[in-house]
Amino acid sequence: MAAVKDLKTAETAAAPARDAADAAALAERHLVQPWPVAGEAGAEARMLIGEGDGIYITGADGKRLIDGPAGMWCVNVGHRRAELAQVMYDQAMALSYNTPWYTMNAPSAELARRIAGHAGGDLSHVFFTTGGSSAVETALRFMQFYNNVRGRPDKKLILSRGGAYHGSTYLSASLNGRPRDRDWMDGADALVVKLSSPDPFRRPQGMGLEAFADMLVEEFRATVERIGADRIGAFVGEPVQASGGVIVPPDTYLTRIREICRANDILYVSDEVVTAFGRLGHVFASGEVFGLDPDMITFAKGVTSGYFPLGGVVVSGRLLETLRRSNHPEAMFAHGLTYTSHPVGCAVALKNLDLLEDGVLAHARAMAPYFQARLKTLEELPLVGEVRGLGLMACVDCVADRDSKNPLQLDKDVGKRIDAHCQDLGLLVRPLINMCVMSPPLTITKDQIDDMVAILREGISRTMDDLRSEGVWRG
Repeated sequence: MAAVKDLKTAETAAAPARDAADAAALAERHLVQPWPVAGEAGAEARMLIGEGDGIYITGADGKRLIDGPAGMWCVNVGHRRAELAQVMYDQAMALSYNTPWYTMNAPSAELARRIAGHAGGDLSHVFFTTGGSSAVETALRFMQFYNNVRGRPDKKLILSRGGAYHGSTYLSASLNGRPRDRDWMDGADALVVKLSSPDPFRRPQGMGLEAFADMLVEEFRATVERIGADRIGAFVGEPVQASGGVIVPPDTYLTRIREICRANDILYVSDEVVTAFGRLGHVFASGEVFGLDPDMITFAKGVTSGYFPLGGVVVSGRLLETLRRSNHPEAMFAHGLTYTSHPVGCAVALKNLDLLEDGVLAHARAMAPYFQARLKTLEELPLVGEVRGLGLMACVDCVADRDSKNPLQLDKDVGKRIDAHCQDLGLLVRPLINMCVMSPPLTITKDQIDDMVAILREGISRTMDDLRSEGVWRG
């Protein structure tokens, strides 16, 4: 009898969740969600998504929502693309996996060629990873290896900035510049130097944009001089600080930072995990949008439109040639991942790139001005301090008052409040404390943009009413 009882228990444990209630119960008993608070860790159920189609997702209750964040900045060509699903199946049936330690597959070689073709300059080689965090980690480990081989073991410090987000692995997370990311987490602090966020909205009062850019560049230059270029290995920067609130830097700032890096032999790593593969209308934004020629570009997210985990680093051929000519041909870059150059992921990325090149990129460029202009109208609402963005990514920044431009400190859940109202109305947004981030699938149309903005306007208006009735905000 005991054996029968054990078998039934095992069958019950293996049974799939039958509905939303079952899934919630199983999650609360067994699933550890990402970024939990201690009081809910391992005992939390979140909104259950059942289906996706185009720019829409459907919750377990059958309610259809516009996918405002495109998953996590990543579902660039939209949900339920049969072409990507078919490629995934076909490649898995042909070759589901090969070890990258001593074999290779054809999709990864072809994808590396095509990505290098879009990267510009001498960015000619690609190392594939499993996502954005591992891509940034790879770039940093390559910098360390590069300087070790060149006999510069002390040239390892990394310059990052306030407001930055670069990942969740130990070294990549150490670069993050958002306070809540590091409040309770350790990091490699001795390796990282933080600079100011290039946030024009919260620049010193009375300072013009050009003077603000000058201030940031001078801070960078002074930091290099104070620490010593012989100790600084890399600068890592997002062209647009995405999770920091879609921070678009002032003109000329990035190219001037690049010149300082070049003059001091500091590797410039452009973190395009969010901005690559169409978010700003191009496969890569570094050169096309910002006029940069970095030493490395990290990417992930949109490379497969979220259909398969994949990321990577595009590396300057000059750096690799330097290694090949070194006096240490035996030195090994002892870094790799089980799923590096995964054949299914690379095959999906190739088809995704086809879709981008065959019209999605052009459509994104055409929609971007309308998207930004319609969202900008939300600045009419007194809770909104600024709407900012570029391409098909934008942020609604809510403030307690417009004079001080301070976030709404009396209620740190303003973004969540707006999101809750928007979900009732048919829109999912990305809440970030006092901000709401929008980065929909690149296939969005003008009519759908109108729907999205109308819902967001009503969600913010309802939130203002809530805050007034609670006495939290006067408006």
